[in-house]
Amino acid sequence: MTIKEQLLAICYDYANKRIASYKDEIETIKDSLENNDKSNDEDDDSGNGKLYNDLEKNAQHLSEATKTLDTLKLINPKSSYSTVVLGSIVKTNTSNFFISTSIGSIEIDGTTYFGISLLSPIGQLLKNKEVGDTVEFNGNKHTIIEIK
Repeated sequence: MTIKEQLLAICYDYANKRIASYKDEIETIKDSLENNDKSNDEDDDSGNGKLYNDLEKNAQHLSEATKTLDTLKLINPKSSYSTVVLGSIVKTNTSNFFISTSIGSIEIDGTTYFGISLLSPIGQLLKNKEVGDTVEFNGNKHTIIEIK
């Protein structure tokens, strides 16, 4: 398995775990709402308001996690690129980035990669750059050495 395939598999795993977690939480909230409705105590309606709020938040998080998964499906791990685009592995003089989803640091074979979204601040700076280009982020200069 190539480095890009390994990175992509880790990103898929991350997104799928988030989706499963939000689905579980939504089911738990729905069960709680059902149980609260069965008690039918009109004085205890404040709990349902919070549950509905939590349900809405988790549904929104689930939607975002599903969009992340959809974005990952656009990445072809066998493709190589000459500019920084979705699916690129970008090696700079200071860090390594996998342009995919904002997942944080990923270590493979002793090398650290940062999973970042193209929509993130550094992703926007790197977007469409080529080998030899330099971007400055948080006071650090990143010169692109390699793009895969």
